[in-house]
Amino acid sequence: MRKQLRAKIIDVFNQKIDAKGEGVGLSFYAFFANKNDDPELLMEAAVWWIKLHQLNHFEKAVKIREMVGSGQ
Repeated sequence: MRKQLRAKIIDVFNQKIDAKGEGVGLSFYAFFANKNDDPELLMEAAVWWIKLHQLNHFEKAVKIREMVGSGQ
């Protein structure tokens, strides 16, 4: 996963955790606008989330932040 995407995920998930608490669940769409303005980055996130790690649609933000931060 490219550095830009990793930083974006961590930043957005930190904001969501701060706002809603440690139990908040999010999907990979949480760190993208409601429009498809960067399809390559969206597909990279989808492949990482769905294909590589076989995660559910919604996962705990804390879990994903830790995975991304550890370089998984």
